[in-house]
Amino acid sequence: MWEKTKAHIMSCERVFTIFLKWVLIGCLVGGIVGVIGITFHWLLEVATTFRMEHPKILWCLPFGGLAIIGLYHLLGIRKDRGTNFILVAVRQNEAVSLKMAPLIFFSTIITHLFGGSAGREGAALQLGGSIASFLGRIIHLNEKDKRIITMCGMAAGFSSLFGTPLTAVIFSMEVISVGIMHYSAIVPATIAAFIASALAQKLGFLPVAYTLLGVPEGLKLKLALSVGILGICCALASMLFCIVMDKTSHAYRRYIENPYIRVFVGGALMLGFTLLLGTRDYNGAGMNIIQKAIGGEARPEAFFLKILLTAITLGAGYKGGEIVPTFFIGATLGCVLGPLLGISPSFAAGMGLTAVFCGVTNCPIASVFLCIELFGAKGIVYCALCCGISYMLSGYYGLYSEQKIMYSKVKPEFIDRNVA
Repeated sequence: MWEKTKAHIMSCERVFTIFLKWVLIGCLVGGIVGVIGITFHWLLEVATTFRMEHPKILWCLPFGGLAIIGLYHLLGIRKDRGTNFILVAVRQNEAVSLKMAPLIFFSTIITHLFGGSAGREGAALQLGGSIASFLGRIIHLNEKDKRIITMCGMAAGFSSLFGTPLTAVIFSMEVISVGIMHYSAIVPATIAAFIASALAQKLGFLPVAYTLLGVPEGLKLKLALSVGILGICCALASMLFCIVMDKTSHAYRRYIENPYIRVFVGGALMLGFTLLLGTRDYNGAGMNIIQKAIGGEARPEAFFLKILLTAITLGAGYKGGEIVPTFFIGATLGCVLGPLLGISPSFAAGMGLTAVFCGVTNCPIASVFLCIELFGAKGIVYCALCCGISYMLSGYYGLYSEQKIMYSKVKPEFIDRNVA
């Protein structure tokens, strides 16, 4: 009996020692990645403000692209796998070069400064993941622990930009292998995300949050049916975005082998479309358009143009992220479809934002948390329904080609396949 009790005490001591280790590592990652992420956030805002005050800088977009390719080649990165590299690093424990951090940092700022259509969270995931991976090598973590610290960096980077720590934690655990959650990372990732978000708020960067109008009281069958139709439309938009992104990237590489010519052509195309459309709505991340859609105002063609111009930008070799463009696509689509389905355009925009995010990332749990952190819990059942339908009907498409779908979306079956 004593031997069993003694073994139990020793086991508890070991677990508590591991707990303390990860608390310290979570604090370290959250502090370092948080500060760098906040600096990145601030510089992106400065770049966006400068572009809006000096619209003629858009003419320099093709040359900004040349600078990005030149930076990558200067540091010896000939083939950039973007966020996919971070996913592989966690799943297969591949080392992430620290060179990725400054490259994605400055190249994303260049993209936003000159008006490329891109987001920022992909950069945050790469930034946080590469820094955390480097820290793991410095403190000599073993193979399995290096995977956990990389997820901590992803969560901290995402949280420092959006101020959504719960979504950041769940997303970093869920996106790697859909169907298998890496719960071992929940304590350090939560601490890292919390610290990164708290630091951002302390320095005046408030969390991204919106107020939805027309959120229904109680549960109504007719409204649930309309939400289901919206979920189907969001699934179709998710697939369209993933397909256009993939086909555009392949077309660029097939017809323009030289990366310098490719990025210059992409910049010129983006410039041409901007002048043709006569609006700057599709340059940069488009957070102002998302805000308008949540307020109930969106153009019918906005979601498709954002899909097209984001694919033109990122496929050519510009850097940034796909998630904020996803928010743009979902919010504008939902805002337009809402009145046709008998749903408040503002509420439909919020559901569309999270449902398209769910469809392209294959992360339904993170999507529901995102809805709560961005809009509050009122109407969350409808949001969860919309996200669930989008997840199921978006097939096995996804933004990240290295993402693994471990279990079938339609039956309890182990499939272990990469997204399409």
